[in-house]
Amino acid sequence: MNEQETQSAIDILNRIMELELAGVVRYTHYSLMVYGYNRIPIVSWLKSNADEALVHAHKAGEMVTLLGGHPSLKIGPLLETANHDIGDILRESLEHEKEAIRAYYELLTLVEGKSILLEEYAREMIVEEEMHLDEVNKMLRRPGEIAPFEE
Repeated sequence: MNEQETQSAIDILNRIMELELAGVVRYTHYSLMVYGYNRIPIVSWLKSNADEALVHAHKAGEMVTLLGGHPSLKIGPLLETANHDIGDILRESLEHEKEAIRAYYELLTLVEGKSILLEEYAREMIVEEEMHLDEVNKMLRRPGEIAPFEE
C-alpha cells in the first residue's frame, strides 16, 4: 500500500475503533436498563456484547499501530433515545452493528489485493459482525417467523 492508502486505512481503523468503543458503552448501558422476567439472560447477552466490542476495539487499535498510526482517543456516536424496551434496544443495536459492518467493508475494499493481513482482518471481523447482526435480527422476529426482520 502506498502512503495515502495506509493513512486511509488508519483513518478507517480509527473509526472502527471508535464505533466499537461506543458499542462497549452502549451495550453496558443497555445491560443496566433491562427489567422484567427475562432480565438475567438478556443482561448476560448484552454484557458479552460489550466485552466483544472491547476486544474488537483493541484489535482495530493494534492494526492502527501496526501501520504506524496513533489510535484514536475518541468514541463513536452515542444516542440516548431513552427507549429501554427490549425491542427498542435490539433495533438500536441492529443499526449500530450495520454501521460497524459498513466500516469493515470500507476497509476491505481499500486493502483488497494490497495487504493480505488487513484483508484477512477485515474479512474475519465482517464474519463476526454479520453473525452478530443475524443473532440480533433473529431476536427481533416473532416466534414462528422465518423471514428476516425488516424495519
